[in-house]
Amino acid sequence: MPRLRRLAVAVATLALPALPALPFAAPASAAPNFQVPFKCGVTVTAATFSGHNPANSVDFQKSGLTGMPVTASAPGTVTRVANEGSTSYGRWIELDHGGGWRTRYAHLSEQEVSVGQSVGQGKEIGKAGATGGVTGPHLHFEQRLNGTVQKAVLNGVAVPYYGKKDFTSKNNCGGNPYSATEICGAGFSVIDQQSLGTAGTAYLLYNASSKANCAATLKATSLGTASATSAFLEVQGASRTTDQGNYTYYAGPVTKTAGSTCVKWGGSVGSASYESPFEHCG
Repeated sequence: MPRLRRLAVAVATLALPALPALPFAAPASAAPNFQVPFKCGVTVTAATFSGHNPANSVDFQKSGLTGMPVTASAPGTVTRVANEGSTSYGRWIELDHGGGWRTRYAHLSEQEVSVGQSVGQGKEIGKAGATGGVTGPHLHFEQRLNGTVQKAVLNGVAVPYYGKKDFTSKNNCGGNPYSATEICGAGFSVIDQQSLGTAGTAYLLYNASSKANCAATLKATSLGTASATSAFLEVQGASRTTDQGNYTYYAGPVTKTAGSTCVKWGGSVGSASYESPFEHCG
């Protein structure tokens, strides 16, 4: 789980514009929780194929795609708004998301942002089309780390290489894109939770097979922006373990095996916090 919280058409091979040389390789950074670059609820087909240039790029396909709004896959700053005419990317946009991560959106029919502009996750940046070196409308999309295109992950789900998979956008749908069970993993179920008001919710989960408990705190405010968030779990008679930091979506998972021993759990988002008594004693 990423920490930051986390009509088929024929396509011509792209002749890519040259990239400026990087003065140094930035250290690797956890990827933003990249979302499908279309409005909430839109279903598109993510297609990948051997020989795509550059490798690991994704083509989003959909009937009637031309003119459909394209949205920022994660919060960022616009670094390129370019037009290659009838070759390569055609009309395209690049966003910088920090930590060496950038995204590119190509073959646009319209560009609606300017270089230096800050854009939030889900912000409309242009409209899909068929400009550049293509034979049909689609959105060419890349997730880059320090200049190299990575295998794409959308809302925590890996895009298949090579093949096609339908994705329904959860981009800017108005809620945290993660769930407590996703954070803690397979086999865990929510057994208790506590609202932190408008700030978020603290959760306690349990895995009946492994007898393990898991604490996680999900934000409901400042989503996509790093802010103080924590989750903790304490088995009675043992030391407390806390995960805290400036996180974009959640804190945790904090996992401990307790068996029949009572646990204390809780978490915080900003100034809103919760700490349980010792409870859930097997």
